[in-house]
Amino acid sequence: MGLTLYPAIDLKAGQVVRLKRGDMREATVYSADPAAQARLFAGAGFRWLHVVDLDGAFAGRPANASAVQAILAATPGLPVQLGGGIRSMGAVEGWLDQGVKRVILGSAALKDPQFALAACRAWPGQIAVGIDARGGMVATEGWADISTMTAGDLARRFEDAGAAAIIYTDIDRDGMLGGVNLEATLALARSVRVPVIASGGVASLNDLASLTAVTGEGIEGVIIGRALYDGRIDPAKALALVSAAPAKG
Repeated sequence: MGLTLYPAIDLKAGQVVRLKRGDMREATVYSADPAAQARLFAGAGFRWLHVVDLDGAFAGRPANASAVQAILAATPGLPVQLGGGIRSMGAVEGWLDQGVKRVILGSAALKDPQFALAACRAWPGQIAVGIDARGGMVATEGWADISTMTAGDLARRFEDAGAAAIIYTDIDRDGMLGGVNLEATLALARSVRVPVIASGGVASLNDLASLTAVTGEGIEGVIIGRALYDGRIDPAKALALVSAAPAKG
């Protein structure tokens, strides 16, 4: 399998936005209609959607449920991975029952590991662990708090729990279009047996080419946000690039 591209739909107050370095005060609104944005990505040929409830991530509970439900209704058959404020088994089960393909647990993976591990075991292959890092250290609560745990140490906790993927975000690069942190992402992918999805800083087709070149080393996919919305990455060219890449064994 080649590199999977995950176009990002970040939700704030029911709108599609992009942040800079996770700062809610630095939000650029790209669409007032998340469902329409989802249909655009589906029509472009993407095979997944990456949806984040930003308000939920900060509040610790879902805050954009109606927008998420509209996305699910607008793109039947297109798998969605969803994160942001999902902190209980009931919340996980509720979203999976509504059609979310994969639930992302972020802050909970660090702050409530027993819950996160239990969710991975209860729904094997349907839970992704979101690890957001600044300077290699895990950040939580919508990136507002920096912990004393390294990204690698947290990832290794979930190796044998049935997690579908580790989503690794370099906060300092997120929304900044400065290029993906390939070195840190690759180091994490090489250190764990769980597939890694890169996130943060993707700015050009060159970033996708660099990631495609190392898919055989544990990097399964990449999340693309601002570069798609700003037109720096053309969806057709991006999808053609990863589909043309030779399969890695």
